[in-house]
Amino acid sequence: MDPLLPVILLSLILGAIISFLIFGNYFRKQKSEVESLAKGEPVNDAISKKPSKPTASKKSQFKHHSHASDKEQNKKHHPLDLNTLKGHGDSVGGLSFSSDGKNLVTACADGVVRVFRLDDISNKSFKFLRINMPAGNHPTAVAFLEDDSSIVVATQNLLGSSIYMYAEEHAKPSSESKQQAKLPLPEIKWEHHKIHDKNAILNIFGANARYGSADGSTVIASCSEATEIKLWHGKSGKLLGTVDTNQLKNHMASLSPNGRFMAAAAFTADVKIWEIIYSKDGFVKEVNKAMQLKGHKSAVTCLCFTANSDQIITASKDGTLKVWNINVRYHMDEDPKILRGFPIPLHDSKGATLHYVHLSLSPDGKILAATHGSTLQWLCSETGKVLDIAENAHDGDITWITWAPKALPVGNSKSFILGSSGVDKKVKLWLAPFISSS
Repeated sequence: MDPLLPVILLSLILGAIISFLIFGNYFRKQKSEVESLAKGEPVNDAISKKPSKPTASKKSQFKHHSHASDKEQNKKHHPLDLNTLKGHGDSVGGLSFSSDGKNLVTACADGVVRVFRLDDISNKSFKFLRINMPAGNHPTAVAFLEDDSSIVVATQNLLGSSIYMYAEEHAKPSSESKQQAKLPLPEIKWEHHKIHDKNAILNIFGANARYGSADGSTVIASCSEATEIKLWHGKSGKLLGTVDTNQLKNHMASLSPNGRFMAAAAFTADVKIWEIIYSKDGFVKEVNKAMQLKGHKSAVTCLCFTANSDQIITASKDGTLKVWNINVRYHMDEDPKILRGFPIPLHDSKGATLHYVHLSLSPDGKILAATHGSTLQWLCSETGKVLDIAENAHDGDITWITWAPKALPVGNSKSFILGSSGVDKKVKLWLAPFISSS
């Protein structure tokens, strides 16, 4: 007999015993877990702790969004800080309210545009519509059109800038569709690519044109980081005109609320203004150079129009704010006039005046919101007096600010609301500060 045979047999027997003990323990554990699940008891297993994947379709239109937890809510550092819209995956570059103030659209570098429904902005939960941009496109700016359901989105990719118009497909009414909570997803109605060559779009601005023979349609201005500004018809996507600021480099462009004027802030002390001329059929006929604002001593960094479109507020690196009357007979060489001016009331730790990056005027024209870095200020537009300040409004630079065009419900009352976006992946909603009547 082979002397190794007993050793081999003994090894096989020991291996079988060990295997029996291991698998026996495993099956007893599985049986115990099955019995525990049947009784509704928790199973102490790592796999069971993994959150289940949502069963809702990725194409569902409105999703519920909850505000920060109570613990985070208690961290609010400012009394005007009303709400924070979270859920963005990257820096938020722009935002826009619909004309009724009930919707807020945001442009996020994560490739998604979100439309929030603001039934009551003090609520702890709300719905938002998620629109995924075409692959490789990062949204940088957004604007609503006149119907409050269509939006224009500016994007940036490796090949340059693009703009898209999204609108809902209106399904035929039926008893079944009336019962459905989900509405059809917006679809691309028109698109343009490389609209400013390979230059990025700094901002887009929309205005419902109601001046002269204009028919109320939205015109959109897209401002490139170079010197070019293009004007578009919102619904059709038709290019209405192109202007060159010839001012080294643009900071931003804006349209007057009535759609009559277009103004640009650039790396010079002067602000150029163009008038948009409308034909009898309501369409844009031409865009003509109208006037120039001369009075600052250094580059104008930002500007905004008043609600009546007759005035412009400018901020400059010379440390001043100026309010201009542009309702002049410029055809007869009448120059725009400076109505008032005041120093920018924002300084660094050494006392040096800081310049503003964004301006936005409240719908009633009384409160001017302004930003520098992560600091947000509210000023009285008549006197330049500081009404309030949030020194760390965002955890990083503020990228855009805008007021809702109407007072919105906040609990049992209404208030003007300012929206701000930042590189910290957040959009914040702020109450208007109180203005003393004295």
